[in-house]
Amino acid sequence: MRDAHYAVDGRPIFAGLNIRVRRGLITAVMGPSGTGKTTLLRLITGQLFADRGQVSVFGRDIASLSRSEIYGVRRRMGMLFQNGALLTDINVFENVAFPVREHTDLPESVIRKLVLTKLEAVGLRGAAELMPGELSGGMARRVALARAIVMDPELLLYDEPFVGLDPISLGVILRLIKQMNQALGITSIVVSHDVHELASIADQSYLLSGGCVVAAGTPQELAHSDSETVHQFMTGSAEGPVRFHYPAPDYASQLLGADEG
Repeated sequence: MRDAHYAVDGRPIFAGLNIRVRRGLITAVMGPSGTGKTTLLRLITGQLFADRGQVSVFGRDIASLSRSEIYGVRRRMGMLFQNGALLTDINVFENVAFPVREHTDLPESVIRKLVLTKLEAVGLRGAAELMPGELSGGMARRVALARAIVMDPELLLYDEPFVGLDPISLGVILRLIKQMNQALGITSIVVSHDVHELASIADQSYLLSGGCVVAAGTPQELAHSDSETVHQFMTGSAEGPVRFHYPAPDYASQLLGADEG
């Protein structure tokens, strides 16, 4: 991301965003709610395009690619959506097999081995015949991870992978993210606001606020930053530059105006 700008209905989401993700590492993108973390992933995958600046993936400017070329770039990525986003009317095996069936003409015997291998990697080979409605939240997230890696992507994107998980499931997902990155030699981008969890797995971190990067470095470097914004986010303090209230007119004047109306 080089000087990337993006706005929705005139409201800036990014205003000069600069991020560089290094191959083979786990990069954490953090920030308070509403700072555009999921929007960032949509820019990377070509679902949205920057109004100004450049978004390059695998050395290619996403905005300059045709639709078929964008699809080609996406086939080199895996995506773990928020809450898993499993297809509810097919079982675990078919959920993981879905990308393979869509993008290849592999024989059924090869698909079966491929899917069972990925399910084994996330510890759920025995759940292959279960339906999504029969899974716990943590199990569903692990199935979604198996689906995300079934095509052996070069880049793996995680959108808030820790939301709604109990401590045990969260620990399992953390371990899997680290193990997958090391075992498969892929590049991972993890978008989240869970500071302590990300600090245990990330090689480099970016903190977003006000439409741009306010801090970058290792989790340890961010933890010792002198920036008030960084300190507030890393400690979870209610007081600091990031305000609780969304910008609004003067409270008393607005209430008086409502009475007069």
